Amino acid sequence: MLPFIAPPDDPRQADWIAALQAAMPHETVVPLAALDDAARLACEVAVVANPRPEDLRRLPRLRWVHSVWAGVERLLADLGDLDLPIVRLQDPQLADTMAEAVLAWTLYLHRDMPRYAQLQRERRWQPLDAVRAQERCVGLLGLGALGSAAAARLVAAGFQVQGWSRTPRAVPGVHGWSGDEGLAQVLATSDLLVCLLPLTPQTRGLLGDAAFQQLKPGAGLINFARGAIVDDAALRRALDSGRLSHAVLDVFDAEPLPADRWHWTHPGVTVLPHISAPTHRQTAARIVADNIAAYRQHGRIPPAVDRERGY
Repeated sequence: MLPFIAPPDDPRQADWIAALQAAMPHETVVPLAALDDAARLACEVAVVANPRPEDLRRLPRLRWVHSVWAGVERLLADLGDLDLPIVRLQDPQLADTMAEAVLAWTLYLHRDMPRYAQLQRERRWQPLDAVRAQERCVGLLGLGALGSAAAARLVAAGFQVQGWSRTPRAVPGVHGWSGDEGLAQVLATSDLLVCLLPLTPQTRGLLGDAAFQQLKPGAGLINFARGAIVDDAALRRALDSGRLSHAVLDVFDAEPLPADRWHWTHPGVTVLPHISAPTHRQTAARIVADNIAAYRQHGRIPPAVDRERGY
C-alpha cells in the first residue's frame, strides 16, 4: 500500500488519491488512516501534500517522501528533525502554465491595463501612449525551470529579457546575471520585474527597501514566487512613493489573504488568489507514478531537495 498523506481537513485528498491510483494501477493508494500496524511498519515511501510531521512519524521505516507540490519550503520547515529525503514535483506542465501566466500579466502591465481600469472608473476616454515590446526590458528573478520557460515566452513576444539567478545560467535570448552586482543591475534596468525565486533563507525579504531603492523608477512588479520574498511594508512604501508603479501579487505571507489587508484596496495592487501556476493533478500523478515505479524496480530514490539551498 502507498499512503497519500495530507492534512485531515484537505478537501482535495480524495481527488489526489483517485488521480494517483489511476496513474499507478499496480499500487494501492490509500489515506494514512487506512494502513494497519503491519502496513505502516512496511511502508518505505509516501506521497505527501503538506503533511503533519506526527503523521510521518507513524511510519517508522519511511525512507523518502514525494511531494505533489513544486514548492517545499513549508514541508522543510514542518519536518524539523525528521531527516527524510524530499522529492519535489518537477512537472514540465507546471513550467508551461507558469510561463503562460508570466506572459499574460507582463502584457497586462505592458499595455497599461491598470491605468485603463482606473480611467474606466473615472469615466474618462483617454488613450495612452503605446510602447513597443522591444522597448521594454523584463527582468526575471529566478532562471530555473519556471524562469527559463517564462523567458522563452517573453523573448518570443519581442521583449528585451534579462535574468538573475543564484549561480550563473545560460538561457537563450536572455542576458543572465548573478551575484549582488548582477541583482543591482537587473533592478536598475528592468521596466517590469518578475519574481520566480524559491523561498530560501537567502531570498526571504530579498525585495525590501534596499532593493526597491535600486529599482528603476516607475517599474512594475509581478510576484509569482512566495509572499515572504517581498518585504510587505517596503512594498507599500515603494508603491506609495511612486517608485513602483504597480504590483501584481499572486502570493502573500498569509493565504487566503485576510479581508482587512491593505492590498485589497490599494490602487497600485492587483490581487490574485494564488492561481498563476496551479498543479495539474493528472500530469503530476504521472510523474509521481514514474518515480515510484523506478524506486520499486531499482531501489533508486529520485534527486532530493538540497536542504541547505531549500530546493
